[in-house]
Amino acid sequence: MISTQTAEHYIWGGNCDGWVLASGSDLLIIEERMPANTKEVRHYHQKARQFFYVLSGDLTMELNGTTHVVPARAGIEIPAESPHQARNDSASDVIFLVISAPTSRGDRADAPALLAIP
Repeated sequence: MISTQTAEHYIWGGNCDGWVLASGSDLLIIEERMPANTKEVRHYHQKARQFFYVLSGDLTMELNGTTHVVPARAGIEIPAESPHQARNDSASDVIFLVISAPTSRGDRADAPALLAIP
């Protein structure tokens, strides 16, 4: 059994939380919490395919230049080599699972930021 109470915990992006629920070379499952108005660096994975499943709140996901709002109890797949950026544009926490196969550790590369269109 594992939970956020017993899992390896880490801080990312200054004030976001991650808990490693399962880890191996073929699979990585993390529960993450993003406070209001936070975002990750836009990036991609060369090999890992990811699935983000929202447990509570609304996750904003930019994927290949298209913005998706993913509500609680819904998910979005991120294919390998696809630039993406998770954001929490809301006023409350968003909590979600990130499932990566194979592991995304050591497989991340920064992607150029999107230019704002006036």
